[in-house]
Amino acid sequence: MASYTKAAQQWATFARAWYLLDAKMQPPGKIAAATVIRLEGRHKPIYHALSDCGDHVVIINTRHIAFSGNKWEQKVYSSHTGYPGGFTQVTATQLHLKDPTAIVKLTIYRMLPKNLQRRTMMQRLHLFPEDVIPEDIQKNLLQEIPQPRVVPKRLDEYTPEEIAAFPKVWTP
Repeated sequence: MASYTKAAQQWATFARAWYLLDAKMQPPGKIAAATVIRLEGRHKPIYHALSDCGDHVVIINTRHIAFSGNKWEQKVYSSHTGYPGGFTQVTATQLHLKDPTAIVKLTIYRMLPKNLQRRTMMQRLHLFPEDVIPEDIQKNLLQEIPQPRVVPKRLDEYTPEEIAAFPKVWTP
């Protein structure tokens, strides 16, 4: 009977969990930092750099990410085909309009360790531009990763009582 519980305990230790992260109004670097920990398995007590013990991460609302400052126009993503004259540069706005998940995917890919496990870890990353998740993935979700940055409230989300209680700096 004791071996039965040990097997169940070992299975629970090595089982892959599914995490959900909402990327709405979050900077891509903060999203990647929270995601990479789960993909590598660094949050587990059994973590070792050579073992493949990471979990699945589902990121929704990648279309609604936020850059600080003027990064939408100033941040440039470069690539090269390997052929002469094959160097291309694209701004963050152009890349985001072409593929809403590309910026988050590139940020996470570049933050993962540069070894043979990187492609395997990227296979456990599931990106969705909106909050619509397929049913087969949705049934696997176990836990939600808290958003790295507090999302500010829009002005139309405040109640009239909160607006009336807000201190007045200037009165006409």
